[in-house]
Amino acid sequence: MSTSFSRRPVPVVALLIALTLPSCRRADNREMTSEPDMPAWFEEVSQTKGLDFRHDAGPLPAGRYFLPQIIGSGAALLDYDNDGRLDIYLVQNGGPQSNSRNRLYHQERDGRFSDVSAGSGLDVAGHGMGVAVGDVDNDGLPDVLLTEYGGIRLFHNQGKGKFTDITRAAGLDNPQWGTSTCFVDYDRDGWLDLVVVNYVEYDPTKVCSHGGGAPDFCHPRNFPGAVTRLYRNRGSASPSFVDVTLKAGLGQAPGHGLGVLAADFDGDGWPDLLVANDAQPNHLWINQRNGTFHEEAAQRGLAYNALGQPQGNMGIACGEIDDSGRFAVFITHLTEETNTLWKQEPRGLFRDSTAAAGLAALHWHGTGFGTVFADFDNDGALDLALVNGRVARSPAPLDVSAQELGSFWRRYAERNQLFAGDGKGSFRDISPQQPILCGQAAVSRALAVGDFDNDGGLDLLATTVAGPAGLYHNVVPSRGHWLIVRAIDSSRKRDAYGAEITVLAGGHRRRSWINPGFSYLCSNDPRAHFGLGSAEAVESIEVLWPDGVRERFAGRKADQIVVLRKGEGTPFSRKP
Repeated sequence: MSTSFSRRPVPVVALLIALTLPSCRRADNREMTSEPDMPAWFEEVSQTKGLDFRHDAGPLPAGRYFLPQIIGSGAALLDYDNDGRLDIYLVQNGGPQSNSRNRLYHQERDGRFSDVSAGSGLDVAGHGMGVAVGDVDNDGLPDVLLTEYGGIRLFHNQGKGKFTDITRAAGLDNPQWGTSTCFVDYDRDGWLDLVVVNYVEYDPTKVCSHGGGAPDFCHPRNFPGAVTRLYRNRGSASPSFVDVTLKAGLGQAPGHGLGVLAADFDGDGWPDLLVANDAQPNHLWINQRNGTFHEEAAQRGLAYNALGQPQGNMGIACGEIDDSGRFAVFITHLTEETNTLWKQEPRGLFRDSTAAAGLAALHWHGTGFGTVFADFDNDGALDLALVNGRVARSPAPLDVSAQELGSFWRRYAERNQLFAGDGKGSFRDISPQQPILCGQAAVSRALAVGDFDNDGGLDLLATTVAGPAGLYHNVVPSRGHWLIVRAIDSSRKRDAYGAEITVLAGGHRRRSWINPGFSYLCSNDPRAHFGLGSAEAVESIEVLWPDGVRERFAGRKADQIVVLRKGEGTPFSRKP
């Protein structure tokens, strides 16, 4: 969350890139217009759908600003009862003695959400942060991992809407400040392992201010960094984990960790780990395929921006934005900075392409947290959404749209942003034309994406500090055709986290991944979504399973949800 940077020597190439950056025009955040030729992409439906959650950030600061309050709380989209409809889990931050408890909502057949928190086992109180969802014992039921300031909790899905806290029995212990988290089978043994990103070694007695003024939330540089923890699943019917952080090498480089993404960054078929570090260089842990990792963010181009600067790195989005066959990475930053887009050129090497993609000169800037790449209009090109909210009081006039937050939290409220992709790696800022998602200032944090009503249009769920959760239903008119793929490892009875899905349709090869762990503090729809544009059918579907096996499945009509099971396709080898 830095507004000043410790600098590395700026390479000549990076300096030349910086000189080509367009000026960052910052419009008045109070301006919001709607053009008649730009229809709404979303409608806010939380109240009409029964989602009545309001986030508790704890008592308003009085002299001492408790840092976990401003970092926020996340959410999860999960089908906990396997009825084919996404349910919602939302996290509170009022503290362990608070009456505000985490909430579980079940989606009913009519699309409304019923609060089923009481008696679920997930209705706990604490300084809640992030959520990961994954089936840790391969019994076919997704389990829930919750991070908090001061610990983590693993809840085992017992079926019928009941969860049991098995943290201690499973050998899990993280007495630090956990933020984002995800499940990943890093050793490809068929059992989901766990990554927990930790923020700082926080001293709650420390009082901070910005610029010598009134007290405010502390900058992370006031505290030592923390180590990202890795827990290996021992692989048994009774979930059990062992902390392999030091053995795997992750203990060598602490950081101010906020975001995490598990993906194959170097193309060897093994999952690597990207950690977004706040006001520090990012970490990219490359899987050495022997249980260890090597940190290579700097040499692969993901540690710094084009100027050689570390920034206030928060949330992470990942997706193929240009038909290159390689995914790009987008990380959100501070209002005073510029969010950064890195493209792979070639595989395994990343270059800051923010300016070339049209993501530097925007209608307004914000302190971004949750972010997603998603094809909202199903035209075959990924779009980009992010939610904003400051971490230090705004020096600018308060946004008039944030009056309901009260005098304290209004000082941190900002508007969200939405960008339309062209499929060639560039984006157009359509935020002013989308007042439903981008017109109301808030202290936004998590942003989760998924198709709630299974109509082929991707919807959004956003959380805010001391405010309501927002459920945004996709209402893009005349959307293109689509396909949603759920990939199941039949022998493991669960979603094949880490599988790469390639769809051939209309002469285009489009790729996506079975990976719910991205954005910020949240778990997303575990299915892969494809916008197909005018293509009414797909010619074939290819799956690269997490263990390296490749299978091809027959083509089919568009506009449906398909379930692919390992072993039911035709094996094939990649052509040299």
